[in-house]
Amino acid sequence: MDIFDILTMIGGLALFLYGMNVMGDGLKKASGGKLELILEKLTSNKLMAVLLGAGVTAVIQSSSATTVMVVGFVNSGIMKLSQAVGVILGANVGTTVTAWILSLTDVNGSSFFLQFLKPTSFSPVLAIIGVILMGMSKKEVHKNVGTIMIGFAVLMFGMDTMSGSVTPFAQSPEISNLLLMFSNPVLGMLAGLILTAIIQSSSASVGILQALCASGAVSYATAIPIIMGENVGACMPALISGAGGNKGAKRTALIHLYYNIIKTVAFMAVFYAINAFVHFEFLDQAASAVGVAIIHSAFNVVAVIVMFPFTFILEKLVYLTIPESEEEKREADSVKKEIQLLDSRFLNTPGFALEQCKNVAIDMAEYSREALFLAIQMLEKYDKEASEKVIELENIVDHYEDEIGSYLVKLSSRHLTEKDSQELSVLLHCIGDFERISDHAINIMESAKEMNQKELSFSKKAQEELAVYTGAIKDIVNTSILVFQEEDLKLAEMIEPLEEVIDYLSVEVKKRHMKRLRKGKCTIEMGFVLSDVTTNYERVSDHCSNIALSLLQLNEENFETHEYQESISSKDNVAFTTEVKHLKERYQLP
Repeated sequence: MDIFDILTMIGGLALFLYGMNVMGDGLKKASGGKLELILEKLTSNKLMAVLLGAGVTAVIQSSSATTVMVVGFVNSGIMKLSQAVGVILGANVGTTVTAWILSLTDVNGSSFFLQFLKPTSFSPVLAIIGVILMGMSKKEVHKNVGTIMIGFAVLMFGMDTMSGSVTPFAQSPEISNLLLMFSNPVLGMLAGLILTAIIQSSSASVGILQALCASGAVSYATAIPIIMGENVGACMPALISGAGGNKGAKRTALIHLYYNIIKTVAFMAVFYAINAFVHFEFLDQAASAVGVAIIHSAFNVVAVIVMFPFTFILEKLVYLTIPESEEEKREADSVKKEIQLLDSRFLNTPGFALEQCKNVAIDMAEYSREALFLAIQMLEKYDKEASEKVIELENIVDHYEDEIGSYLVKLSSRHLTEKDSQELSVLLHCIGDFERISDHAINIMESAKEMNQKELSFSKKAQEELAVYTGAIKDIVNTSILVFQEEDLKLAEMIEPLEEVIDYLSVEVKKRHMKRLRKGKCTIEMGFVLSDVTTNYERVSDHCSNIALSLLQLNEENFETHEYQESISSKDNVAFTTEVKHLKERYQLP
């Protein structure tokens, strides 16, 4: 063995780790946050949580990513600690799938099928297909599939390069003695733990071990304790993630650590105690990539089966380590809990992070609507407590805009798909519109306050007209929020005709006031108040229109807002003019 063998091995390792990273990124983008949403919604049953944890980890090829995501769920209040336990147990099983894929390097046989299963045979095919998909397809989903294929091809090529470069290890007495030293259970376990903690991926460290097995110098006596240590070292990413979270996040990270320590220590104690009497002969045999995959899977599957009925012990253990405070026992402030959904850990999965932003933005929209409707209600009868409530709601909405806006700015610096980037832009526009609606609520509340202080009131006719106008405003606000929640494009198309009618109502209400003013049936002072109210109404409808247009723009290619507004409001658009006519009849002033 010479320096060139070592350089080849390092190069193979670099390609292996890079390929795993590229493939993982492609898988996360392809999932678009859907896997995380499934985890969030379907983990109330512990057995289902275990199966989901295993399934999601097998798909994204990273138990670290799954456990870090779960830490974020608990930190943001989406998931309870009892639900997280099952997912963590399952993640430890799901991560063993990678070892089976990498064990394909050991496939032997003369048949075409068996030959094609070897990485050196199918990796180039995957790489070619991946390059074609990335270079020629315009669809984001095809590009993601291409990324996955290229990542997998690079990963397998790196694995094959490592396996080839370590063959001289068997002839090197220094390397053989070093590997023999790791057959000591404690030293082997520490070696696996340190390696995995450094590269922060048990899948990668198991892959490195499988590559070393190709040299024939690694026995099962060496491989087993290294595999055990790798399971404990895999807890490092979750521990780092949990360190910056609340007590729930820290407990979740500790559950992952305690579970892996308990299962590793228990296995080694039982296995080596039996070996002291039985002396397992296979320990002296050279380990293979398939053998490593079998041990890794069997160990984790048996551990889940044994530990599953006793998960409550893990929960009690972490609560003993980090006791529950009185403050935690009391229900936290609802706004704070909702904002916690914007956890920085979710930034690594942009699709899911955007979904969380939308959920929080929906809450923001509800607060804006509540503030507006409460302010409108005060035009009939002013109430000081209601006035304070409007101010409080407007402050909450401002806080939401700051938090969501800052989070989206952070998210924009991540590698987003084209669709995610467009959704992010729409969200930024929509939260601005919701914030402005709450500002108009303050303005309307101020008008009601002025009327109360000066003991002013609308004439009976003005009240009747304003009631019709108010009905139209409430309808457009309700519809626009529903459009935002459901992304209903058909409903979104109904906003613009209603906005047109509201503009018409604004003009008509002012005209009628001027007539009453000339006849001495109304005062100039009330005219100013009415003008302020109608202007704010009109601005609210404009923001509702912006929300609907943003969503239509997101779902249509080459969509230009101004061109769309001009085209739908033209006299040639029969559907639009018919709908406007229908709405004018519906909101006819008395």
